[in-house]
Amino acid sequence: MTILAVEHLSIAFGGIRAINDVSLSVDEGLVFSIIGPNGAGKTTLFNVISGLYVPLEGSIRIRGEDVTGLPPEQLARHGVSRTFQNLQIFFRMSALENVMVGCHRHETTGALASLFHLPEVGRQNQRTRKTASRALERVELSAVADMPASSLSFGNLKRLEIARALATEPKVLLLDEPAAGCNAIETKEITEIIRGIADDGITVVLVEHDMRLVMQISDHIHVLANGRTLAEGTAAEVRANPAVIEAYLGVHGSHEAAHAGS
Repeated sequence: MTILAVEHLSIAFGGIRAINDVSLSVDEGLVFSIIGPNGAGKTTLFNVISGLYVPLEGSIRIRGEDVTGLPPEQLARHGVSRTFQNLQIFFRMSALENVMVGCHRHETTGALASLFHLPEVGRQNQRTRKTASRALERVELSAVADMPASSLSFGNLKRLEIARALATEPKVLLLDEPAAGCNAIETKEITEIIRGIADDGITVVLVEHDMRLVMQISDHIHVLANGRTLAEGTAAEVRANPAVIEAYLGVHGSHEAAHAGS
């Protein structure tokens, strides 16, 4: 079943189309990767899908419902959550508290209840802590739950962002370069976590430059170049596509992609 459908999407900045007539369809429970050279429009496409930008043309549907132009907080109610390439961490808060921030859309108590310390506030806090703890466990960070975020390694901070996005209980998880800046061991750990998230039934849409990661993990790949769709298919189809090799992978990248599973 299609969970995310993008149809004829376009957006322009200063008269220049950063995304031009892009369509894609993502089935439930898959890892769907968007790749392409620098400036291809990958993050811009993410920003449109996640509600940070409003498209000039086209539509976005979640489970058949039109969500085009909705802001991020409303998209969250439709089950869409995302991470960013640059860390968005509260470094003075603990790992658990960072993830608890992601639970806000499920909280029902208001400022008045908190002001008067009503019993429901305590019960809500307990539910929020449990949800955040499960998200930390999902990314294998339970052991550092009470540690300040400032003390965590870079790889753990990347996982912490994934945990916070999971705390919103998404149906579609958008990951913008989740392994950027990570070493080989950290990248392998993040790869396994992403695969596990998809196996749990959460659809993952991924932008990533690491071709080894992309080819190992992706069920389907969409290639952008100059804001347009260049190719789409399975990992095997994409890495063998002459247009993709010429525009993006090159000889070295094609060799790396071909040996991603080795």
